[in-house]
Formats: sequence, structure tokens, C-alpha cells
Amino acid sequence: MKKFIHIDMDCFYAAVEMRDNPALAKVPLAIGGNSRRGVLSTANYIAREYGVRSAMSNYHAKQLCPDLVIVPGRMQVYKEVSQQIRAIFARYTDQVEPLSLDEAYLDVTDCELCKGSATLIAQQIRQEIFAQTGLTASAGIAPIKFVAKIASDENKPNGQCVVTPEQIPQFLAALDLKKIPGVGKVTIEKLHMLDLFKGQDVLDKGLTWMQQHFSNFGASLYQKCAGQVIGSVRTERVRKSLSVEHTYEYNKTSLEQCQQALPALLDELQQRLTKQQLHNCINKLSVKVKFANFHVTTADQSGRTLNMDVFNALLAKAYERGHTPEVRLLGLGVGIDHHSSDTLQLSILD
Repeated sequence: MKKFIHIDMDCFYAAVEMRDNPALAKVPLAIGGNSRRGVLSTANYIAREYGVRSAMSNYHAKQLCPDLVIVPGRMQVYKEVSQQIRAIFARYTDQVEPLSLDEAYLDVTDCELCKGSATLIAQQIRQEIFAQTGLTASAGIAPIKFVAKIASDENKPNGQCVVTPEQIPQFLAALDLKKIPGVGKVTIEKLHMLDLFKGQDVLDKGLTWMQQHFSNFGASLYQKCAGQVIGSVRTERVRKSLSVEHTYEYNKTSLEQCQQALPALLDELQQRLTKQQLHNCINKLSVKVKFANFHVTTADQSGRTLNMDVFNALLAKAYERGHTPEVRLLGLGVGIDHHSSDTLQLSILD
């Protein structure tokens, strides 16, 4: 029987800012850019009571909470704190899968500390995180990986939830399908149209019916609701893409204005590729456009090197799909194929 823990820091970036500046601890606080078009990365629990959420624009957040304090992020500080937290994880297991700076899966099946109790291990990890960083974390504990992630959100902030093996069938049967990782807004609408709301609804339809109506996704969803997908911790996550984007304070009003903005984005993309030594791993080029009406479209094509002419052509293709000439966001990206680097090096040696 597997023992998974999902650790999720509580409003991580905001918590770091409140820790380092106690004057921010009792005010609605969010982390984001300074412009009205900036997007929030997180908000503290006071701000969330007003409906402020991550990925929300500064402008919208201020409408919901006029007293909201928005501070710029300090990514280097957050990375340093995250490294402290991961060092704590390493004391218990080397089976750690970081999902971001503030959350990770741990497989503690073979951990003998705390008498092998995943519940006690999670509790002790959270205590150590608080002692060393002054920050709180929440945890989910379960014999199924994705259930641990769902459970970590049950008793936030600064709490934990245990789903024992005996409780798994009942937990999954009563589970709201929108909480299952991989079930997005579009998918949940399709499920609701067919009267599928809970795990039990999927089980009642059966595997064959789910396959007929949702193909491979339907089979996967049925298996998750039936408790057949245990999961495993991946200690090495391979990057498959890299992108940069910018939301402009004032809309771009023509294709020409958008094209003039590409060199700055390309320069940033080049810097990130160089920093991560991925220039020889490119297999695709892409452009992202978000219009003033929030319609988003992308265009891409195969490519091994950064090419401004290609990006300009992809931009023109994407721009034609808009129902308005005004653009609020542009992005450039590349697909990553780590095998292509090996192939290139071998061809040179040959």
C-alpha cells in the first residue's frame, strides 16, 4: 500500500511578504505587477474574502477590494525559502516531486521515521517548516496520489486531511468531479450536460459507457473514480516547453504595433533559453495573442532555431483570427525536445 503526502504552502508568496513585513499581516494583500493590467500571482486570505484570486487582473482585484495592497514579487526570496522547504522533505524521503515552488508530492511508503506513519510524518514536516521559515503549510495524506492533492485543500490553512485506504471508496464516490486534476472548465461542462457530477455518477455509468462518450479520457476518469489509479512520484520532471509573455498597460491597436513588440519578447526568450541551456533542444516555435475581448489564440510551426521572420508570420496568422484589432497580451514560446540535443551532438561527432 502506497503512502503519499501532498504538501501545499498557504498563500506562499503573500505569506513570505507578511512574514518579512508584519505591517502587511492584517491588510488585504496580493502579489502582482504594478500596472493596472498586471496579473496577481496570489493573495492572502483576507483578500480572498473579497473574491480576490490568483490570475486576476490588478484592475479587477481593486474593484472587488479597493483597499487591496499589491506588492511586486521577490522571486529570488521565494526560491530561497522553497529550497529550505525541500531540504526538510529530503530528511524523510528522496521520492519528492515538486509541482512548483510552494507544493510537492512525497512518497513516504518506505520512510521509517515517525514509526512509518504518513500522518505523523506530514504533521512533523509541517511543524519543521514553521519552525525554520515561520510559514504554515497544509497537507493531504492518502494511498492514492491525486487523492492526496485533493485532501491537502480540505483543511486549509495550516491543516491536514487524511484519507485512509478504508475511506477511499466513499471519498471517491462523493467526490465532486471538478476537483479531480485534469478536469477543466470545458470538460466539466460536458460532464454536467450528461448528469455527471460526482464520482458515483461515473461509476454508475460504467467503463464502457464512459469510453463511448469520452474516449480515453472517459476510461481514465472511470479508473480514477474506481480507485484504480494509484499514481507514482516522478522525481525528474522534464520541461516540454518554454515561453515568455507580456500584458501591456495599453492595448496594441494594429498588427504593426504587435510586430514592433516582438524583439523585446524574443530577447527575453533567448535569455531564458541560454540560462537553461536549451538552445539545442528547440523543436517548435509558437506565438500567443490575447485580444482586448479576452479571446486567446496561438499559432505554431516546427522549427529548430529562433527565427524572427517565422515569429512575425505566426503572429500575422494568429492576429487574423481576432474579432477586434486590439491586443492586450503577446507571448512567444518554443517546444522542447531533449532528445534533439543528443541527436545534434551525435551528428557533429559523426
